[in-house]
Amino acid sequence: MALRRLGGFRNLFLAVAFTMGNKQTVFTHEQLEAYQLASPTLLSPGSGLSLYVNLAPKEIGVPVCGSVYLKVGPRADSSQGPNIFQLFYRYQDLAPQLVPLDYTSSPDVKVPYELISRMPELKDNPFRQRIAQVFSEDGDGHMTLDNFLDMFSVMSEMAPRDLKAYYAFKIYDFNNDDYICMWDLEQTVTKLTRGELSAEEVSLVCEKVLDEADGDHDGRLSLEDFQNMILRAPDFLSTFHIRI
Repeated sequence: MALRRLGGFRNLFLAVAFTMGNKQTVFTHEQLEAYQLASPTLLSPGSGLSLYVNLAPKEIGVPVCGSVYLKVGPRADSSQGPNIFQLFYRYQDLAPQLVPLDYTSSPDVKVPYELISRMPELKDNPFRQRIAQVFSEDGDGHMTLDNFLDMFSVMSEMAPRDLKAYYAFKIYDFNNDDYICMWDLEQTVTKLTRGELSAEEVSLVCEKVLDEADGDHDGRLSLEDFQNMILRAPDFLSTFHIRI
C-alpha cells in the first residue's frame, strides 16, 4: 500500500488531503484502506501511485502537531492505469454540485445514471445501461463512489479473468435469474451486433452458442458454463475493460 511509504507520518494523520490541479479532497485512513481492499487493482503497485509530502499553509494542510501542517498528494505515472484518486476526481467531475471534495463524513451521494451513461468511456457501449445497473447497489444505474470504483476496478486491464467473467455473466443475465437463457442470449447478440441481424439470424447464433457451451444441456448457461466458454476466448481479457 502506497501510504506505508510515509512511515512514521502515517499514524499522525487523522485525515489525508489529496490535491490535483486546484482541487483538494480529504479521506480518512480507514476509507483509504477500505478502498484498497475493495478495489485492489486500482491501488496495486502497478497503478503508478506514489505520494509526496510537503509542508503546507494551515488553510490547505493537514494538522500534524502544534502549528505544523502537511500536504499529501498523489504522484501518478500516466503510463500506468488510473488510480483511486484520478477516479475520484473523474467521479466528482460528473456532478461537481453533488459530489463533495471532503469525504471524511462518508456522504450519501449517488451520481444519476443519466450522467454516468454520458461518460466518453460508456456512451458508445451498447451495454452501458446493464453495466451501470450491475455495478449500482440498487440496480438502478445510479452510482455511489464505491460503485464507481468497483466498476473501474473490475473493468481495468489488471483485473483477473475469473472476476471479469463473473461480472460479464451478470451483465449478460438480463433477467437476473442467475442463468443466461435463450432470451438473455438474444438480448446480448442483438446489442453486440447493434441490431444488424434479423430475428432469425439472432436465433441461429444463440442456438449455436448453447450447443457449444451448455454443458448440462438444460437450455441455459450457468456461471460455470460461461466461465468454461470464456476460457476458450483468448481475446476476452483485452476486450472486457474500460480505459479512463
